[in-house]
Amino acid sequence: MSVNGPGADPRADVELRLPADSAYVSVLRTTSAGLAARLDFTLDDIEDLRMAVGEACALVLPEAESGSDLSCEFWMRSNELTIAVGVPARQPTPPDEDSFAWQVLNTLASKTSATTDSGRFTISLSMQSTLSEPAL
Repeated sequence: MSVNGPGADPRADVELRLPADSAYVSVLRTTSAGLAARLDFTLDDIEDLRMAVGEACALVLPEAESGSDLSCEFWMRSNELTIAVGVPARQPTPPDEDSFAWQVLNTLASKTSATTDSGRFTISLSMQSTLSEPAL
């Protein structure tokens, strides 16, 4: 596992590219859950992550150019998973921070951000495991 994240190292630990279509969001949610399980996230944390990834996709997919791909990058740390979900977009619009989807995403994730540059719209989120260390 890497100790990197977006910005620290451009190379993600895992990358996934799917058609930019809501029919494939379940694949991305399942992949996210599998990686979180490898990091020993609790079942509640994994379900929160699945919902957060779904909300991130709900924000980026409407901005996707027709026929483009949805890309997802994962950076794994010992108790944290950082995910960047992005699509090519002609004129990407930053998300409305008062929207329901953005509020849900901010509630579920430890950190969130949205970037619109170089013809790409990307939502990044980080989640940490709530699993506490066993008492000695």
